[in-house]
Amino acid sequence: MRSVNGRGLDLRLRVPDWVEGLEAGLRKKLGAVAARGNITCNLRLTREDQDGALAVNTAHLDTVLAALHKIEERAMDAGVSLAPSKATDIVTMRGVLEQPVYQDDAAALCAVLLADADTVLADFDAMRAEEGGALRDVLGAQLEQVSDLTRQAADMVPARADAMAQTLRDNLARILENTEGADQDRVAQELALIAVKADITEEIDRLHAHVTAAQALLKGGGAVGRKLDFLIQEFNREANTLCSKAQMKELTQVGLALKAVIDQMREQVQNVE
Repeated sequence: MRSVNGRGLDLRLRVPDWVEGLEAGLRKKLGAVAARGNITCNLRLTREDQDGALAVNTAHLDTVLAALHKIEERAMDAGVSLAPSKATDIVTMRGVLEQPVYQDDAAALCAVLLADADTVLADFDAMRAEEGGALRDVLGAQLEQVSDLTRQAADMVPARADAMAQTLRDNLARILENTEGADQDRVAQELALIAVKADITEEIDRLHAHVTAAQALLKGGGAVGRKLDFLIQEFNREANTLCSKAQMKELTQVGLALKAVIDQMREQVQNVE
């Protein structure tokens, strides 16, 4: 059994189809343990008491041969030449060659396998929990980096505001010097609108709020991967806006550092259920 990250829960089971109820039972047990991820479970059985005795499933063989005959006829009609089928090719087809199993044996075996699956799933879940604990520490440290960088950006706001105000005053004076009959009040209003649009207070506030929300999710436990996915998108949106509004080299550097940490978080969050 193995598991890799995934947007939802995708169970891929390869178990003997002659053990009726086994796959359905395993799916139910896996669904109770995991809520997210691509989980693969393979099971192969051999019977030692029959010394490897095999039998041909004649009904399934007849179906396979009829299908092959039909394929060959259609190929001939289309003028396509097919290589002749060999017995060894047909034997390897699933279901043609099987070990004889009594139905009573299969029912009892299914019960034993499902009971034994609880131990396997417990080990599987314990491994996931251990890895999740390590991942929580990694994400927690990355959130602290985001919080620190956001505070650095907030500390730059006053100096940035003074610099932008001076720039706007200089631009206003330059416009009035080179424009005859310009409405000073209207120009001032337009420059004020530009200043409002360039304000980064809301982005900083939202980044702080997202950090708090993500930390709460990590502490709360449970299946929080999808919620963290959404938060990462919001983190990235605010960091992009911060960079586009920066107009200050130091603030741009902080924004780029934020984007780098957020991208690392995005990769890690994919592994969170």
